[in-house]
Amino acid sequence: PASERCGRRHTEACGGGRRAVVGEDDAFGVQLDLSLHAFLEMSLPQSSPDDELHALALSVADVLHEHGQMLATAESCTGGWIAKLLTDIPGSSAWFAGAAVAYGYAAKKALLGIASATLERYGAVSRECALEMGSGALSRFDAAVAVAVTGIAGPTGGMPDKPVGTVWIAWQQRGHEACVECFRFEGNRDAVRRQAVAVALDGVRKILTE
Repeated sequence: PASERCGRRHTEACGGGRRAVVGEDDAFGVQLDLSLHAFLEMSLPQSSPDDELHALALSVADVLHEHGQMLATAESCTGGWIAKLLTDIPGSSAWFAGAAVAYGYAAKKALLGIASATLERYGAVSRECALEMGSGALSRFDAAVAVAVTGIAGPTGGMPDKPVGTVWIAWQQRGHEACVECFRFEGNRDAVRRQAVAVALDGVRKILTE
């Protein structure tokens, strides 16, 4: 079963969950958890958004290498951005198993084994889909750790119960409970996706170090 705590707050519809706020012209001015901000400030006191993501990717690489773990990613709204950051790092084949960019329903079913019933009942942007994406990545790539991201980056596609900026992220480590959380990110399409990438990477780092 998936943990509804995982060191984080979790709600089924994101209401009361964490918000990350960003302005249209400040793509990384996010209000995420304090440990992520502290890590970035310690690593790169003066940096660009891309530098910050690269620093996070490097930290994930170090932790995976230290623990001898292989990571797989399952991405929808982030479109392979997490995998690109990780494979930009030389030697990533030692700790990165593979990635699936599963955008549509057909791809989610074919690449990750998402059940048709899950998509029909809950939709792609849901707790259930994120969890199945994570477990699918673990099994398809024979990885020890997986992170899955599915959401609505906008500017269209939002619904009353799932507005633009709604993103579900699941983290799974073989032999442990899965962790899943819903976020409401604000800002333009790039801002929503960038924040999702940052939180996804930071979550991988945390499950291996906390």
